[in-house]
Amino acid sequence: MQHAVGAPLPPPQGPTSGPVGWTYQAQHPGPPGPPPTTPPAPQGWSGPVPQHAPAPVSRETTGQIQLPPGGPVPLPAPPAEPGTGSATLAVLLIGPAGAGKTTVAKLWASRRRVPTAHVSLDDVREWVCSGFADPQAGWNDHSEAQYRLARRTCGFAARNFLANGISCILDDAVFPDRPVVGLGGWKRHVGPGLLPVVLLPGLEIVLERNAARSGNRRLSDEEVARIHGRMAGWYGSGLPIIDNSTYDVETTARVLDEILARSIASPPAW
Repeated sequence: MQHAVGAPLPPPQGPTSGPVGWTYQAQHPGPPGPPPTTPPAPQGWSGPVPQHAPAPVSRETTGQIQLPPGGPVPLPAPPAEPGTGSATLAVLLIGPAGAGKTTVAKLWASRRRVPTAHVSLDDVREWVCSGFADPQAGWNDHSEAQYRLARRTCGFAARNFLANGISCILDDAVFPDRPVVGLGGWKRHVGPGLLPVVLLPGLEIVLERNAARSGNRRLSDEEVARIHGRMAGWYGSGLPIIDNSTYDVETTARVLDEILARSIASPPAW
């Protein structure tokens, strides 16, 4: 339908709004409002300021979180409840290959009511990918240097965990008659508060567990027997020893906690 020039337009037909989220604007809007204000430029901003420039972020809310530096681990205070309770402590779990050190350490750490970390020396040694000196291929200056480096790294980690309120349990096959892989290095790198415990099941048990391993973690039966025989030197050393031949993992972890509680009250001489 045509309309004469100058005749008023008919009112719009149908709804006065567009699709959802749109707003209908009249054909004859009212007087314009004040022009939008331009926000001030943030400190350090160069160039034109956009209409909706982000608010400057305070430097006080970002940046590096300062952590207490790690120092030698002191002896922990006796817990006020059964077991180790909420005590913050550093533990060294010693034992031959196949003793179950890593499995028991992980379970004990995960069952505690306070933050607790687990660090395995074998895992840290294998951080070296190219040029890894596998002690199974022969103990030499190269493998000894990597072992010492891994032990120092584990000690550094334990001190820093403890300094920030996180307990730490480490595991390693420490020999009683070999200073290179002995307790002296661990005490030097961690501190006098380190609590060593020996996990030493019978030979048939470690042979059975070793047979279930794969890769470079699996040793020959002869090597397992040799290591197990040298570990027997811990008897009479004054260190607490757990024979977990007939224990499952949960029972071993519980016995470990009980022994550690006694070690806190009366630290072993080592």
